[in-house]
Amino acid sequence: MGNLTVAVLGASEYANNLGKKGTVSDVTLYNLKKGEDTVTLIEPTRYPERLAPLFYAVAMAEKAIVVVDELNATFGECLVMLQCAGLTSGYFVLRNYIPKEKILPLIKGTCLEKFEFAEDNPQVLKERLLIEAAQKTNCEAEGAFGAVPVDHAFGVKGVGTVILGLVAKGTIKKHDALKVLPGTKTVQLRSIQKHDDDFDSACAGDRVGLALKNVEVKEVERGTVLTTDPAVKASKTLDTHATLVKYWQTPLKTGMVLHLGHWMQFLNCKVEAATEEGDWRKPTLKLALEKEIVHYPGDEAVLTYLENGKLRVAGTVTLP
Repeated sequence: MGNLTVAVLGASEYANNLGKKGTVSDVTLYNLKKGEDTVTLIEPTRYPERLAPLFYAVAMAEKAIVVVDELNATFGECLVMLQCAGLTSGYFVLRNYIPKEKILPLIKGTCLEKFEFAEDNPQVLKERLLIEAAQKTNCEAEGAFGAVPVDHAFGVKGVGTVILGLVAKGTIKKHDALKVLPGTKTVQLRSIQKHDDDFDSACAGDRVGLALKNVEVKEVERGTVLTTDPAVKASKTLDTHATLVKYWQTPLKTGMVLHLGHWMQFLNCKVEAATEEGDWRKPTLKLALEKEIVHYPGDEAVLTYLENGKLRVAGTVTLP
């Protein structure tokens, strides 16, 4: 059984042509299933008025479908977010007679050069996505430890607290003791579901529903990470290096309030110090966060500035 997670950007409810609507919040999830193979499609419902849903959709995804109806600032911001998130696989679906030659200069030299151009045919896209899901590796290829960022949490009568998320790395197993980060709490994993079927384990890339013991819904809100991996850490201050995208127009300054996105976390942070050595697009930063950010050492996070107008995605930082 393989699961493929895909962000669908650029056209509201386009994913409705590809899968069955599921969970709805500031992002909307759609599910596509054939036999044991599944595809999870994510649309940023509240974007472009809010940037966070775009980040969440892209952060969860291994692949993207970008529907291009017009070449505007919103399309450009989507491209920059995909680039900063490092997505190297996806499709451009061109509409309104927009030629491929208009897109190629915009993605030249970026990881998006590997995206394919696909016709606007949902049935063909569905088949291609299911084939890719079937080619995913099984859990035997993954590590012994696992980490699951939470994107939704709710209470279920007779079951208790249930979270939805994607396994970011490694493997989790039924009855595991999971650390709840940030914080010091540990919970027991009562059961694992993938697309409403019960399983004893789940691995990187799997979309899961986890029933948890000894925890309240409010303690596992979006952004929380459940993990068995001792390498996962939580940091509230960061001494780090940033790389700003070429479209970013001004240097980062001390006192600026930015947002840092990693996994399902989108956190306020303040620039306490910003220094540069010859290239203002590669500054050294000291960042103070509103709450701890959970990560592996060396992970990349997306840096955004919500007050910047048409382009709010600034670049990336390395998490220590």
